[in-house]
Amino acid sequence: MSQIRHFIGLDAFEPATLRAMIERAAALKRAPDSAQNALAGKTLAMIFETPSTRTRISFDVAMSKLGGRSIALSPDELQLGRGESISDTARVLSRYVDAILLRTSSHGSLLQLVGSAAVPIINGLTDRTHPCQLMADILTFEEHRGAIAGQRIAWLGDGNNMAATWIQAAAQFEFSLRLACPAAYAPDAEFVDWALARGADVAVTEDIGDAVAGADCVVTDTWISMSDDAGKQKIKDLQPYQVNQAVMAQAAADAIFLHCLPAKRGLEVSKAVMEGAHSVVFDEAENRLHAQKAILLWCLAEEP
Repeated sequence: MSQIRHFIGLDAFEPATLRAMIERAAALKRAPDSAQNALAGKTLAMIFETPSTRTRISFDVAMSKLGGRSIALSPDELQLGRGESISDTARVLSRYVDAILLRTSSHGSLLQLVGSAAVPIINGLTDRTHPCQLMADILTFEEHRGAIAGQRIAWLGDGNNMAATWIQAAAQFEFSLRLACPAAYAPDAEFVDWALARGADVAVTEDIGDAVAGADCVVTDTWISMSDDAGKQKIKDLQPYQVNQAVMAQAAADAIFLHCLPAKRGLEVSKAVMEGAHSVVFDEAENRLHAQKAILLWCLAEEP
């Protein structure tokens, strides 16, 4: 390819490119075998510095379904960042594989990989953003509620990496986003400022009712991440922001509930909502596979 196609963050793309990926993912879901040999002979190296269920399995299966193969690697199997620099690891892997996925707690590590690799790098999650998940979320919303442009999305809870990615998506896909977070857990102003500068309809509030009123979709995420040591105090601070039936009653009658999983029932979401009629979280989990296929095709097969 004349230019390396990295998938690092939604903010790096033209909206039309992201839209084309969503449409490709939807088409692949309708016709799963339509691109079964598109990546024949291609290999994806997947580096997991943090545990993964959906990212690992969906990318592994996606590569297989597209005719390629994947290799999953943990820190114990690499010298990454220890005896060997990230830069050298990137340069070596670039001689062996066609693309590299990194799931890490450090966005800086991802950028170092990008800076030295000669093949596409995919952001499998960092402490900053999780763009692969957001692509599946958009696909899921549009399956259930139609085009997301102009719709109202409510985020409740921690202003974490997923909240930041939803903010980026609001600008790129032109929907309204209200984030209800305690002040101490508000998303980084950098993301909000970036979206507002692009004309996005994004606002952060501490008022749950203001955020959820009439929302077409309510979204949350786990309060305690794999690298989070805040524990009991954070749970106490975020408890009022649990997505429960009272919260969903303030949203649109046909609103959907999204959660990227893993979910802790009784903390960020009640069991009644998680298992209730509004919840489409397992459709959302399935759509990681279809979104991953579209991302891989864009990176490796020069899809539009």
